[in-house]
Amino acid sequence: MLIIAGLGNPGSKYAGHRHNIGFMAADEIHRHHNFSPWRSRFQGECAEGMLGHEKTLLLKPSTFMNESGRSLGEAARFYKVDPGDVVVIYDELDLPAGKLRMKRGGGAGGHNGIRSIDAHLGKDYRRMRLGIGHPGEKSRVTGHVLGDFSKRDFEWLDPLLGIVADNVGLLAKGDDSSFANKVHLALAPEKEEKAKPKKQSHIRQARKQPDVSVPKSGPMSDMLAKIFKGNE
Repeated sequence: MLIIAGLGNPGSKYAGHRHNIGFMAADEIHRHHNFSPWRSRFQGECAEGMLGHEKTLLLKPSTFMNESGRSLGEAARFYKVDPGDVVVIYDELDLPAGKLRMKRGGGAGGHNGIRSIDAHLGKDYRRMRLGIGHPGEKSRVTGHVLGDFSKRDFEWLDPLLGIVADNVGLLAKGDDSSFANKVHLALAPEKEEKAKPKKQSHIRQARKQPDVSVPKSGPMSDMLAKIFKGNE
């Protein structure tokens, strides 16, 4: 069995926050696949379904971000799921907006939700980090993380969440590397077409001399041959 937990803060007040991108990803996965309706359980909202041949639990902890481990730890203990079969989706301040990284284990990196999960589950679970970008100044970090996505952000956010949902079945197979590559390739700018010859400006076209047909025999050919021979 696989548990996919998206992190965030419950309630409409926080719904659009960058900190809630994990909730958004879980909702998108739920929309794309045949999961049961959301219901309250394990101190959170959860839904059950299949990803390929793997039974999967989607979980959105309702304990608020800083206590995410309480909800996820309870679910993992109930189903006797090893940390390696848990995927946690959360915001990453130090990744450019719209980028994704997968890793297993590691530190909390200052993320209180991850710190809480480490305390309840250990560190050997799988992490899907979704970049929200850094505002550039430390003093602006809290406002950035706990601020709503802007309208312009949705130009990269909607495609990112959709591609994550489309390819999440690879996580059920344990193929995190292929999943990350699929997302990366799908979001990469389209390859530029091979450079085509640029159209010349009308000025350059006007300067271009027309091709001249040079006779190969006859009086004109003899005269040209004498001219060029004399210039040698």
